[in-house]
Amino acid sequence: MPDHIHILIDMTPDCNLSDLVRDIKVSSTKFINKNRWVVGQFKWQEGFSAFTYSHSQLGDVARYIRNQEKHHSHRTFREEYLELLKRFDIAYDEKYVFEGVDENAPET
Repeated sequence: MPDHIHILIDMTPDCNLSDLVRDIKVSSTKFINKNRWVVGQFKWQEGFSAFTYSHSQLGDVARYIRNQEKHHSHRTFREEYLELLKRFDIAYDEKYVFEGVDENAPET
């Protein structure tokens, strides 16, 4: 997707999630910029979101990730993200929820 990624990670309790995400962002940024996959400099937004699932839900989560283009043909990632925050009962201030790529694109 042009404005986000989903990553399914199986991690041990002693793994620091913030450090892991930082390392993924640093490595992928270097790779993307080295290979010039975007015009200009690529960089990730600040922050990230993480949601936990039970072992019995892993198949559903993996299927969702594989089919995310289909899901996002019906609604934007931002719409889906806000729904996830509500479903997981996570308090948020909408002014801090990022806008999607299309919402920030200059008009042509």
